[in-house]
Amino acid sequence: MDTVKEDTIRVLIVDDIKAIRESLRNILAAYPGMTVVGEACDGEEAVLRVHQVRPSVVVMDISMPRLDGINATARIKQAFPHVVVIGISVYATEETRQTMRAAGATTVISKDMAVDQLRDEIFESVNRRSTAFH
Repeated sequence: MDTVKEDTIRVLIVDDIKAIRESLRNILAAYPGMTVVGEACDGEEAVLRVHQVRPSVVVMDISMPRLDGINATARIKQAFPHVVVIGISVYATEETRQTMRAAGATTVISKDMAVDQLRDEIFESVNRRSTAFH
């Protein structure tokens, strides 16, 4: 495992499409202050990986096999309330956003906007969480 500075935002990427995980990893790894600490291909694996790698942020796809992002988010937030979950979806409708937020996600962004918005959402969400816990 890579050595990660204490103030680095630790990100877990969850998506059932490998190419999307790789793309998000490449994008996020380019930002200073952010380290991708793992990936998961479905909600079941995401819950397990959160226990293993202790991310500060989970970028969570909503539609996945075995366990969807909504139920995975609820499980993660129950066990690790301090972990920020940011949902991503091709179908980022208002209903999807509300359901994901009810499960504990900070926000939901559309996959086609992820490149433009994800970095800012991660930093803003972590800053809000840090303020709330202090």
